Amino acid sequence: MAVVYLKKRDGLLEELGRTEVVLNSLDPAWIQKVSVSYQFEMVQILVFHVYDVDTKYHDLPAKALNLKDQEFLGEATCVLSEIVTQRSQSLTIKLQNNHGQVGPRNLGTLTVHAEEPVALKTVVDITFRCTNLDNKDLFSKSDPFLRISRIVETGNSVPICKTEVVNNNLNPIWRPISLTMRQFGSKENPLVIECFDFDSSGSHQFMGKLQKSMADLDKLHRDRTGANFVSPASLNRGREKVLKGQLFVEQFNEKPQFSFLDYIVSGFELNFMVAVDFTASNGNPRSPDSLHYIDPSGRLNSYQQAIMEVGEVLQFYDSDRHFPAWGFGGRTFNGSVSHCFNLSPNGYEVEGVEGIMAAYSGAIHNVSLAGPTLFGQVINKAAEIAGQSLSYNKNKYYVLLIITDGVLTDLQETKDALVRASDLPLSVLIVGVGGADFKQMEILDADNGKRLESSTGRMATRDIVQFVPMQQVYGGQISVVQALLEELPGQFLSYMRARDIKPHSHAPGTSA
Repeated sequence: MAVVYLKKRDGLLEELGRTEVVLNSLDPAWIQKVSVSYQFEMVQILVFHVYDVDTKYHDLPAKALNLKDQEFLGEATCVLSEIVTQRSQSLTIKLQNNHGQVGPRNLGTLTVHAEEPVALKTVVDITFRCTNLDNKDLFSKSDPFLRISRIVETGNSVPICKTEVVNNNLNPIWRPISLTMRQFGSKENPLVIECFDFDSSGSHQFMGKLQKSMADLDKLHRDRTGANFVSPASLNRGREKVLKGQLFVEQFNEKPQFSFLDYIVSGFELNFMVAVDFTASNGNPRSPDSLHYIDPSGRLNSYQQAIMEVGEVLQFYDSDRHFPAWGFGGRTFNGSVSHCFNLSPNGYEVEGVEGIMAAYSGAIHNVSLAGPTLFGQVINKAAEIAGQSLSYNKNKYYVLLIITDGVLTDLQETKDALVRASDLPLSVLIVGVGGADFKQMEILDADNGKRLESSTGRMATRDIVQFVPMQQVYGGQISVVQALLEELPGQFLSYMRARDIKPHSHAPGTSA
């Protein structure tokens, strides 16, 4: 039997599930699946313990077994991202003893296979129209909209979607809406569709309701028939009233919605890049109160912490693990101030997260801090690399991490660079270190729904920036990295879907 654990941040193991017991076998293939909630923004360490279950317990269900009574055969550890980034979604790991050593005796291997549930990926595009709705307005026609709710096990209904309002129209046709299976449950699950006359005060007037499942709506579309709205008994002296208003389904289009993991499994990669702020406001690196102070005891400064934590998550999604690493705002080896220089004297790419850390430490001793704080050049450099990749490899998506302590001198130039980059396979993560006022960064991170605008009036195609101030986040329960990376899969998908780039056909044996 195998037992699967998630290693938590405090080092404790949380049991996620157990396989069934396979009798009398040294090469067991377990059928029982164990569910793990995949979180891109975290390093999720999985630990597997394998036991030989004593014969006298064979009649007991696996969950009821006391593990102390069983013989421990070995353990294996991996990160969930290591499994899901394999083309086969399978990883084979050597079993070790209790002390985490492989030891002289071969304890065997464990192969783990991961699959994403397929059902959750169905999306249905539906276009609704209505005819002969009751008019609720005195001096004009009603302004109808539809609200769709799912009926849950308790019998209550939970709203999942609503259409836009069509003004002054009793025979409206609405723009298509997209519903995912996560929203509607299953094709047989009953849905309540209600029609209201919009009122700006919020007290919308009820115009009728009906109950249909997705399967019913599909049939209405195929049969080209309408369904009558009803007014419930509670509004009509105890009797349900059938209304003359009808609902029609103009379009019903079911399609798969590819997930982030579908792209990763089929060979898409995230390429990590780093840019570090070398402006004088960070303080003299030789002074312990400098943001760039390298502590001889090995305690990481904020820059090292951000590189390490973000790199640890992203490294699994980049097969060659060669990362571009730049500095900006420093006086470099040749004596001039540069706003985009290589951290390593051996070229702009370094190997692994350790390579970035070593290049950063080296640069701190060789580059003088200067200024001002300009982002434009590093964003343009990252955009140039992302743009060039389009001509030879559409499988890459780039992630630029900028770590800064300061207020920008080139806000408009930075906005211009980001608006241009919003058409490219690129996201920009900004970590603010120290106690500066980071209001400008919040302007760049268009989370308030206001998209960036360039100096020529061009709007960003999509939001590609995520900003997190390090101090603020450490006060809470969520790590900087989680806050920084939680939007990244969505940004990746918005780029792929906007360009209708689909995952490559899946390798044999993987789930779609």
